[in-house]
Amino acid sequence: DWIIAPVLGDEIWHAHLHLIPRFKGDNFYYVPPKNKWTPVDEAVYGPKDIYNVPEKKARELRFKAIKYQFKRHYENNHIYHNFCKEKGFGIEDLRTHDDLAKIPLVPDQFFKDYPHGRDFALWLGNVFTGKLPKIVIPGKNPSFDDIINAFNSAGMYISYSSGTSGRHTFIPRDKRTWHIAEYLLGKAAITMSYPIWDYDMKGYLLMPNPFKTNVFAGKGAMVFYDLVSDVKAAIDREVNTEVIQLTMGGGGGIKAAIARAAIARMYKKVVGDIIKWLERNEKEKNRIAFVGAPWLLYEVMVKLKEENRSFDFADKGGVITGGGWKIRENRRIPVSEFRKMVKDTLGIKEEHCLDLYGMVEGNGWMVHCQEGHYLHVPHTYYYPLVLDENFEPVDYGEYGRFAFLDSSTFSYPGFIISGDRVRMLEHCPVCDRPGPVLEPEITRARGAEMRGCAEEVRRMLSTDLGK
Repeated sequence: DWIIAPVLGDEIWHAHLHLIPRFKGDNFYYVPPKNKWTPVDEAVYGPKDIYNVPEKKARELRFKAIKYQFKRHYENNHIYHNFCKEKGFGIEDLRTHDDLAKIPLVPDQFFKDYPHGRDFALWLGNVFTGKLPKIVIPGKNPSFDDIINAFNSAGMYISYSSGTSGRHTFIPRDKRTWHIAEYLLGKAAITMSYPIWDYDMKGYLLMPNPFKTNVFAGKGAMVFYDLVSDVKAAIDREVNTEVIQLTMGGGGGIKAAIARAAIARMYKKVVGDIIKWLERNEKEKNRIAFVGAPWLLYEVMVKLKEENRSFDFADKGGVITGGGWKIRENRRIPVSEFRKMVKDTLGIKEEHCLDLYGMVEGNGWMVHCQEGHYLHVPHTYYYPLVLDENFEPVDYGEYGRFAFLDSSTFSYPGFIISGDRVRMLEHCPVCDRPGPVLEPEITRARGAEMRGCAEEVRRMLSTDLGK
């Protein structure tokens, strides 16, 4: 039997996920025994409310955690070690908190620059920090999915996202790093959505079934099944790299045409299924939660408005979206407009409609506060930066490219420059939580392609939308 032990502290429910055998014979801890904690574990698991740690304490935890992790990667990751040597930065140069901004950052494009076939497996092994388990690659010419499945069968969690070009971003996580990612995602969602969260509520995942895909946003939502008693996934079929390539790449051929036609039919069915699900739960007076891609819920609401229908989940519903605000090929919906639509159509209060910002390259989850819908940074283990065009840090209040130092990634160096354009503020203008926030609207930096798991699913399912 699995155990979820909610702890009431500081007037907030905190889900501490302990021993959960999700698969037969697979007993693991989300939270490791405290006598085995490293400075990283202190920063990740120690705080009850990860968004409400006094700045002095958060600063201490963060520096110790990042210093510990930088030393590990510098000493155990050949590629990153050489990269740091080229930049002229070593362990001895990391003395104070101010030195964190000098740690060499890896461009996110690095994780798209990989070979095919068996060489892809070697690339994953070189990116990985530490000793890999024994990997058995089948066949002479294995596909990406063959290699991913081989790594995952050996106890790894290889997940990916991709951009509009169809070029995937692959990230190798070991079990420890993966469990941290899930734990932090669950902790972030519940902390900010309190008090709407209830284990006995009904959940709808607006993404692929996490047990049938390695797409990061789908796979990472495995924790949703531990936080809510009854979850239904929008896409309950295998979604692999070939499916994404066929439906997103825009290529021709019979195989691609068949795949896109099948997914277009599935899209129409999903919209209808969600409406039936809403009807049933309203009748049964159940509490509900939508989690995942906002555009799919948007299409459901458009359908309901066309039929002049609405629901009332005012005190019984919550929504946590995961980016993907490009609703149609030529339209991006503002987050505030989406919240109002949720209230008008589903009856869910705007303060219970939150967005979550994260990416496949890290375990940092920034979630809206209910008070003002700013994205709060988990500053005990995660150090955010905003960079100018010369990749130099800018002051609070200025726009630039988002970068971060993520101490929670044991299996690869989580010190990364993203392709997202953000503006960071030193404190939330609305609520009293300490630590920095990002303004709600995140866009892609100039020259960076549109990407992300929510965008993948949107393009997959809406292939024929509007035709």
